[in-house]
Amino acid sequence: MKTGHPATYDEVKKIHPLFFNIMKRRYWWFALSLLVLIPGMISLFMQGLNLGIDFKGGSMLDITFNKPVTQAAITDTMKSVGLEGPVQLANGDTSALIRTEALEEEKRNELLAALETNVAEYDKNSLGDDKVGPAMGQELTRNALWALLIAMGLMIVYITIRFQFVFAISAIIALLHDVLIVVGAFSLLQWEIDSTFVAAILTVFGYSINDTVIIFDRIRENEAKMKRADSYEDMADKSVWQTMRRSINTSLTVLIALLSIFVFGGQSTKLFSLAMLIGVFIGAYSSIFIASPILLEIKQRMRKSRKGGKAVRT
Repeated sequence: MKTGHPATYDEVKKIHPLFFNIMKRRYWWFALSLLVLIPGMISLFMQGLNLGIDFKGGSMLDITFNKPVTQAAITDTMKSVGLEGPVQLANGDTSALIRTEALEEEKRNELLAALETNVAEYDKNSLGDDKVGPAMGQELTRNALWALLIAMGLMIVYITIRFQFVFAISAIIALLHDVLIVVGAFSLLQWEIDSTFVAAILTVFGYSINDTVIIFDRIRENEAKMKRADSYEDMADKSVWQTMRRSINTSLTVLIALLSIFVFGGQSTKLFSLAMLIGVFIGAYSSIFIASPILLEIKQRMRKSRKGGKAVRT
């Protein structure tokens, strides 16, 4: 590619051997997203989410063992008495925080006896036994929703100031697309969600907007250089391809790290890493195939609505 002048659309096409016109196929991407979104939304309304102890309440045992233990040993022991739930280890794998359904005295004693027999002896004097009420889950849900709404509001303000309001609307639609797909997948497959799932959703929300802003920044730069006869569709497509390598490389790096956490991180991090894996992948997809095409669609509709009036370039 020549230097000393802005890259032309033809020059950008030649750089990428796998080039295809993303913007002209935007209705394909919209249809693909709907095919993924609709089953998840139907599942969400029909069967809801598989709420964990953090949301519906239960028992929480804080046990200090006399020697290091493993999550697998504790999980297997819980299953042997008909219980399940997340286990977190700390203090050199000698302390375990076990969360499970609300336990009656008899079931609690059965679990503790099984842990002492199958895992290791524990310090009975430091045993912590707390019950988590469903009210805490309601508060967690409410706070998460408020966090999402506040984040969306601030993003709209920031993107509007830095770009234009239509950029902000396009970005928020893409972000909602990402969140709904992650939530829909967990509902459809009935994977249990806990407080780490909320953290993953908020993290995905912040990560996705970063990639979208990078593409929008290139669109803004190229839009300023457009001539009256230039096609906005071609300009937007060129902008996406100019940032394609960066978007893919960044997302792949994050996905590899998350996959490592999912495989080797243990039971306590699986839900978080699984939600993040889905969210980062969908976020990378939506930044390229949803946010920018939605921006193009809005811009073109705005231009059509102005026909017959004063010509305004979009």
